[in-house]
Amino acid sequence: MCFEDLEVGDFRKSRSRSVTRDEIVEFARQYDPQWFHSDPEAAKDSVFGEVVASGIHVLAMWRQLDHEINSDIDYVCGIGWDEMRLHRAIRSGDVIHVTSRIVKLIPSKSRDDRGTALTRYAVVLEDGTEAVTFTSINLVYTREGRRRD
Repeated sequence: MCFEDLEVGDFRKSRSRSVTRDEIVEFARQYDPQWFHSDPEAAKDSVFGEVVASGIHVLAMWRQLDHEINSDIDYVCGIGWDEMRLHRAIRSGDVIHVTSRIVKLIPSKSRDDRGTALTRYAVVLEDGTEAVTFTSINLVYTREGRRRD
């Protein structure tokens, strides 16, 4: 889908996926080795009472699910995230899905090959609680831009 095919309000929802303790610990040990992410025994004494997924891990899971629901959009690249909030920790056994809604489309004033799409994302728990929210800012090819490639 090119920039011209997108509409403000376009909504998508991913499949659900479970989060396991093993994947939380494995990811943390490799990428974010804070004790409350990577050490199940020590994490019992944390404010969470157990290991929880690091924010970076949650974003990696978001990205996996986002690719499944938005890979048909003809992105040039992402250029930023605004208003990122981690509202609730993701725990072992949580089931999450991702939602996306286009909130703003801005045609480029200087280039006819792209526009900017602002998309509001949420990582959502089974009960509907939004655990993580943010707005992603992405450049999207126009039909004219795709003809040049």
